[in-house]
Amino acid sequence: MNNPQNRRFNVAVVGATGAVGEVMLSILAERDFPVGKLVPLASERSAGSTIEFRGDDHVVQDLASFDPAGIDIALFSAGGDTSKEYAPKFAAAGAVVIDNSSAFRYDDDVPLVVSEVNPEQVKNRPRGIIANPNCSTMQMLVALAPLHRRYGIERINVATYQSVSGAGRSAMEELGRQTAQLLGFADIDPQKFPVQIAFNLIPHIDSFLDNGYTKEEMKLVWETRKILGDQSIQVNPTAVRVPVFYGHSEAVAIETREKVTPEAARELLAASPGVEVVDEREPGGYPTPVTHASGKDAVFVGRIREDLSHPRGLNLWIVSDNIRKGAALNAVQLAELVAAEG
Repeated sequence: MNNPQNRRFNVAVVGATGAVGEVMLSILAERDFPVGKLVPLASERSAGSTIEFRGDDHVVQDLASFDPAGIDIALFSAGGDTSKEYAPKFAAAGAVVIDNSSAFRYDDDVPLVVSEVNPEQVKNRPRGIIANPNCSTMQMLVALAPLHRRYGIERINVATYQSVSGAGRSAMEELGRQTAQLLGFADIDPQKFPVQIAFNLIPHIDSFLDNGYTKEEMKLVWETRKILGDQSIQVNPTAVRVPVFYGHSEAVAIETREKVTPEAARELLAASPGVEVVDEREPGGYPTPVTHASGKDAVFVGRIREDLSHPRGLNLWIVSDNIRKGAALNAVQLAELVAAEG
């Protein structure tokens, strides 16, 4: 990364013991982020435990009693309520806050940034807070932004197939537990999800709104328009939870102002940052959460083909690791952009 002054940064990771926080720490180490002092933070319940970073043990501190003075960059992944309470305090103390929750995404004075799509917006942070988009929006726009800028997207029809890790560690534990119980012919008692998740699909993520859509679905509408800077884009979303541990998949159909052929789309996407095209018309010639996305940085795109029902339509299958690119990696990439400012 570009850090001309070779400056090192004091970095706080809020929610360091959670699923996303753990991956944030590993990515900071993998990408050799210039960390001077690392401060892992969590709730009182996790305070006092230790985490390993670059071969050293660090004691997890209690967020509620921590003084943020001296922190340069704070990566938040501890839920919206925690962010609303503590992110402004860190920003007021001089830290740049990169928040993974939905707490600030729709505020006009907080940039909503995907590193490959609108990195220039990182500097427009009057409150000292940068918002990380929702995981499903993020992977979709890494793939669609190049197409929108070249051909102009008028409408997006998208059905997401979202892994349980998007609902946290307890959701992954529930899928594992229910799978074992059902294979053992035992009864199950859903706790995290309203109905059985093992061997099932649930067309319901987040709370229902008055218009009949869920909040998860509306995030795709609101965030797409804000990130691409185009309020005219129409988005028709359906969000489904599926019994997969890691990796979100999306069946996307776009309608463009100027016709784009599958061949042109493949060529453009293959040259786009953060995208890997896997599109062979043969068995296994397409990306899946398990075979391609899990543990990887890229957004994978396949099944690129013309929409038979629309003269300027294109279909795509988009897959990415929701915990990695969909949350932790993008947050670190935004931190790198901040660090590059010197």
